Amino acid sequence: MFRKQAALSVVVTLVAGCTADKPAPTAFEVRAPLFAVGGQADFNLGTHMTGAEEVFTPTPPSTATPADSRGQGEAIFRVSDDGSSVDFRLIATNIDNVIMSHIHCGRPGQNGPIRMWLYPVIGPTGAQGPNGTGRQTGVLATGTFNPTGVICPASAVGRDMPLLDAIRAGLTYVNVHTNDGVAPTNTGPGDFPGGEIRGQLDHGR
Repeated sequence: MFRKQAALSVVVTLVAGCTADKPAPTAFEVRAPLFAVGGQADFNLGTHMTGAEEVFTPTPPSTATPADSRGQGEAIFRVSDDGSSVDFRLIATNIDNVIMSHIHCGRPGQNGPIRMWLYPVIGPTGAQGPNGTGRQTGVLATGTFNPTGVICPASAVGRDMPLLDAIRAGLTYVNVHTNDGVAPTNTGPGDFPGGEIRGQLDHGR
């Protein structure tokens, strides 16, 4: 579906947000044209994901946090003219043991509920993939989902709100979860089941 769009492609390098002590990822992706026409013409979405964006409290005795991760990610979305479908591409690089990824409802700096699975399945419900799968670098998932009837709850965004409205309002985020399959959890990069990299969704990208 991406290749049917006529808009200009943009090369994405996953280096934005890297700090001096975190080497830039080596993966490169071509961002497919994601511009809708008609009623959703201004509704083009994306986010850059890093460990520093995760909201996380270390569990003693471990002091590891997702901010230690060298993982990076990019989630890119295009909404159809009538708002009934959303095409997406999910990129994750320099990250280990990915088990799942979602769109969550939640304000910046706050955690919130899952409302759309992006990996390993696509849709409002799903199940995580296997633990300990090793290094992921590149496109993790692509596909299409239907947001119709999916609601972000008032507890997460202030009032019950359709998913697309919450996305427009900057009240959703994408994150990627990891697990090495070895107890205990949250011991370091590749082992953050609650989420290792995260980015708040916005439009106009």
